[in-house]
Amino acid sequence: MKKNILLIFVISLSFSGCMMGPDFQKPVVNTPTKFHYEMIKADTVLNLRWWELFQDPQLISLIDTALKNNKDVLIAASRVEEARLAVGYTKADQWPSVGYNGNTSRTNIDLTGNGGSNVNSFSALGNMNWEIDFWGKYRRATESARADLLGSQYAQRAVQVSLISEIASTYFLLLDFNARLEISKHTLQTRQEGLRIMNSKFEHGTIPQIDLNQAEIQEAFAATAVPSFIRAAAQTEHALSILLGQNPGSLGSVGKLVDEQAPEIPAGIPSELLERRPDVIQAEYALAAQNARIGMVQAMRFPSISLTGVLGVASGDLSTFLSSPAWRLGGEITGPVFSFGKNKRRVEIEKQRTKQALLNYEYVVLQSFREVEDALIEIQTLEQELKAVLKQKKAAENAVFLSHQRYLEGVTSYLEVLDSDRSNFTADLAAADTYQRYLIAHVKLYKVLGGGWISPEEEKDAEY
Repeated sequence: MKKNILLIFVISLSFSGCMMGPDFQKPVVNTPTKFHYEMIKADTVLNLRWWELFQDPQLISLIDTALKNNKDVLIAASRVEEARLAVGYTKADQWPSVGYNGNTSRTNIDLTGNGGSNVNSFSALGNMNWEIDFWGKYRRATESARADLLGSQYAQRAVQVSLISEIASTYFLLLDFNARLEISKHTLQTRQEGLRIMNSKFEHGTIPQIDLNQAEIQEAFAATAVPSFIRAAAQTEHALSILLGQNPGSLGSVGKLVDEQAPEIPAGIPSELLERRPDVIQAEYALAAQNARIGMVQAMRFPSISLTGVLGVASGDLSTFLSSPAWRLGGEITGPVFSFGKNKRRVEIEKQRTKQALLNYEYVVLQSFREVEDALIEIQTLEQELKAVLKQKKAAENAVFLSHQRYLEGVTSYLEVLDSDRSNFTADLAAADTYQRYLIAHVKLYKVLGGGWISPEEEKDAEY
């Protein structure tokens, strides 16, 4: 009975003891009341699988494949599992460690000075050692490991959000290169036909050689654009393949850029951003983990109290081995006395690291606000730019038609035709490029707002 009371007392002492170091307090940061360039107030689509709003089945398929096979995502998942195992590994230090040892020996050494006789020794013992966590050293270590685990989970989410946005951006870039390749091929065919006509006219002496040379220049200019966009499209496909966790190669047929309005995105309230951005939450847990380490090293400045026990059998005669019980109980207290300030400085080191973690958290918050503002103004200005480019494209197409008519009627020189053709080609390429950047700007905004639910399971869990 007394032994049970003693055991209960020791366990209570272990868990009711104080924990050294400061408890974690969520950092308070100044947040703006609204985003400067925000235009949409209602928060309606942030928590959706936002990439589905583009209504492109191939994009959805690519993202689903990448989330399963991308190497960075798999590495991040492995790190989460590593952190989960580390929690169990660290938590085990709070409990007794139990082991065993067996020994057999024969010797004639007698420390009493009576030599000459042989002595046998046989033992099989179980042993227990328990350092009582009175100062909270191991509890703080477990607290730190738990925070690292949660941080690794949000690090994994940050990788996933970045991957999704990179897949979408690269995919839209591929569609853009394919669109500009088609524009270049069409322009090349048109100019080849025009060059054939100009060459025929030159042979019949109806146009000067300079008109033929100008036509040759424009045909060659379009001819150089085709292989450059073939190369760019192929390299973009290779980049997409790597993101998918596959060997570089062709993705086969892909869709086309469609000049449709991208989905509108509400940015929401700046303070809510801190609860959505996985990198912000990860930085917060990194701060919590580091804060707990202060208590760990502070506890190391105080005495360590350990209980030890041995129970088994031991005998000098093998015939009486099993009938010779052996035991030992003991306690031990160890602690530092003087180490030239080493233990104190160890605490100060962890305090400085905690200060650095806090400053890093504040920097990540500031950076997140900046990235949202940058994405909002980028969308706003690109929308205006796209309208202007499409207006330019329409005017350039009309100018080509009119300049050809004027040249055929002998009203103007061939230089006007060349200039109109050149402007139209440039406007077509610019329109495709601007629309691609407009779509990617929306992808960036989703990313910097923290993305949406990564999987249907996440969305389902969030409903409860």
